[in-house]
This record gives sequence, C-alpha cells and structure tokens, in this order.
Amino acid sequence: MPDRYDAVILGGGPAGEHALGWLLDAGLERLALVERELIGGECSNWACIPTKTLLRPGEAMRQADKVAGVSKPGLDWPAIRAYRDYMTSAGDDSGRQRGYEDRGVEVIRGAGRLDGPGRVAVGERVLETERVLVATGSEAVVPPLPGLEEAGYWTNREATTLDEVPASAVVLGGGAVGTEIAQILGRLGAEVVLVQRGRPLPKEDERLGEIVAEQLRAEGIDVRTGGRASAVRVEDGRRIVTLDDGTEAGGEVVIVATGRRPRTEGLGLDSIGAAADPRTGIAIDERCRVADGVWAAGDVTGVALFTHNGKYQARIAVADMLGRPAKADYSSVPRVVFLDPEVAAVGLTEADARAAGIDAVSATIELPQEIARPYTFEEDPKGTLSVVADRERAVLVGAWAVAPLASEWIHQAGLAIRAGIPLEVLRDTVPQFPSFSEAYHGALRKLDA
Repeated sequence: MPDRYDAVILGGGPAGEHALGWLLDAGLERLALVERELIGGECSNWACIPTKTLLRPGEAMRQADKVAGVSKPGLDWPAIRAYRDYMTSAGDDSGRQRGYEDRGVEVIRGAGRLDGPGRVAVGERVLETERVLVATGSEAVVPPLPGLEEAGYWTNREATTLDEVPASAVVLGGGAVGTEIAQILGRLGAEVVLVQRGRPLPKEDERLGEIVAEQLRAEGIDVRTGGRASAVRVEDGRRIVTLDDGTEAGGEVVIVATGRRPRTEGLGLDSIGAAADPRTGIAIDERCRVADGVWAAGDVTGVALFTHNGKYQARIAVADMLGRPAKADYSSVPRVVFLDPEVAAVGLTEADARAAGIDAVSATIELPQEIARPYTFEEDPKGTLSVVADRERAVLVGAWAVAPLASEWIHQAGLAIRAGIPLEVLRDTVPQFPSFSEAYHGALRKLDA
C-alpha cells in the first residue's frame, strides 16, 4: 500500500532543505525527504562550506600582513582541518536527520524517481503525493582525457576533504571552483599550476579575469592560459599533464574543476511526460514547474548553478505549491568567487548586454583613486569596480568588483538592477563614509548615461 504525503522532496541539498523549511512553516505535516547521499548536499559537505572555511585562514594571514602594525600569523593545518570537519560534521548527517524527524519529517535513504503522476518510488517503496520537488543538484564533469582515469584524480570532493596538503597540484579549470581550490592549496604551501584555456572566470568581464590571473600569479600560482589539457600520465610518482600547446604541467595530484552538470539521470521524468537535457537540466517555467504536481529547484534546473539561486527557486516553487503568486526573476542573482580579494558580479557584463540588444555603457574605477576606505582597510590597497548601464532606460544592468568584502556590497547593485532604480536616484543616495559602497558614486559619476 503506497504511503501518502503532503509533499515529497527529492534531494536534501540547499534547495531541498530550504523548501522543506518553508513547507513546515506553512503547516504541512506529512513530509518526506529522499536523499541518497548526505543531507546538506554538495554545498554543505563538499563545496561552499568547506571551501569558504578553508579559504578563510589564508585570507586572514594575508590580510594581517597588509595591515600596519600587525604581525603576520602562521597557519596550523591540523587546526584548520579540525575546524573544517566541525563545519561539515565530517560527513555525518545524523544530527540533521534527527532534527527533521523531530519535526515530523520522514527521511528516506535512497535514490528517488518519479513513477507516474503523483507517485515517487524509492527502491520498493512507493510514495503518493500531490507535490513533488526535484532538487537533486549537480555533479562534477570529468573530461575524457587519455590517461586521466589510470593516473587518478581529485574532484572538488577530494580537494575539500583532504587529510594532508599535497606538495604540488595541477588544477584543471579556472572557474570559481578551480581558482578557489588553487588559492587554498597555494596558501597552505603547495606548488600549484592552474590550467585554463584563456583567462580565469571566462564567463565574466574580460578585465575581471585578467585581474584574477594577475593576483594568483603574484601569489606564486603558475596560471597557464595558453593551452588545454590533452593527456595525463604518471611519471616518478607525479601526474604529468600534457597541454595542447606543447607544454606540460606536473604535480602530486591532478584536480578536475572543469564544470558541473545537472544530476538528472534515473529521475523517471518520462513517467510524467517530461525530459531533461544532460547539459542544461530539467526545463522549468517561471514558477519552477516541471509538470502538474512536479516542481524543480537548484542545480538540476541548469539555471545559475549557485546555492542561493537554488534556495530562491525553492521559495518560488513552494509559493506555487501553496497557491501563492510567484514568478522567478534571475536578473540580479549575484555571482561571487571567495578569493582574496573577493570577486563579485551581478547582472550582465557589457558584452552580454550589447549581445542582448541593450545600448550599454560602462565605467570602471580603481577604488584607491576614488575612496578612502581601501587605505583604512590595508596598506598598498587595490580594488576595482565596474558598472554597466542601459543608456536608453538610464538604469543599471550589471556590475562587478574585485575588492575586499565585495561579496557584501555587490548586493547594492543587485537591488538597483532588480528594482530598476533610476541612475538619477542612485547618484542621489548618501553612502556611509568611509565604506566600500562609496565606490558606486565614483563609478556612476563617470557613466555616460
């Protein structure tokens, strides 16, 4: 006899957990969470939380070195490792499971799949419900490089759960994952080669990628932008990566950070008349609906693969489940890489804006030349802010920054983009002195719009 639930969540990552919390707050009592690995998903266990935890000690060390009158501290790897394990519960999600069960949620271990309208199968069990949220996340893409499987490699999972820091590493991929891992390992003492055809963070503004490459090189990371990995071999205990420009890079480990793809395999979408593209994920509408009674949120949708966007989609989906009007708007989803200094962007790049038919204009400023806060923050400060506007509508459509705490003050631009605040109003605001937010005035003043 099938079990009946008010809602079934497939996937206990950030999107699934967020939806679960909102459904509980709405008073739904019979809920099931289906998870085949660890509650918390990729973000809590192998990605966002451990990477930011591992980045912070190196950041604090470097920042102390830049502040007048402060002695440079050292790094204690065993203590760093222990705190990382505390933050991730060292792969033990039993506490999370008990927390949900105490609130009446049934946690079902296994791979769930849709089994026709209103039905979810987990092994031999069948769950019936009027509401299903698919939130199965994404997985690392491993390129078919000759010799890679034989040589052995790490993905972000091995890199963020490491017990000992390797003496050297070759990181394949210069996106957010690759650059963060490269800086973590470099600051922990490893010799690091970062391989990325073209500039790091290739989806962002060209100048932003150049700044990141310059920063990583200044720290001693060998950033290779001239070739792409074509083969891997083991030689004298080291992994040697051959690049298609004829050069080679070697390290104790090879770390694959060449992107992620939605986890859609085996979900039974055909049983409800739906399908998914292995690269772009499950198609959803503006209410995050897949089909009648089925919604999707997070990386599995292929839309802006960020934890915060998955949580946003979860809120949209739950609102729709409960009959409340809600439509997703992705125009101001922030994109942050937690390097030191931080990299933050929101909205469109100038090139993307022009490609979309917008009469775009931009202005870029160096923060130390415009505001006081960088000098009170550190000696010999650096920092860049760029804003992109729609000349015709006289509103912001994009912004990016490479600067301290950029992850915090990029949201000022995000709100302006989402709300369509006129440039005239933005120029008439009064930012705190001294603060990094003052930089927006300098950039807006230089905009020809």
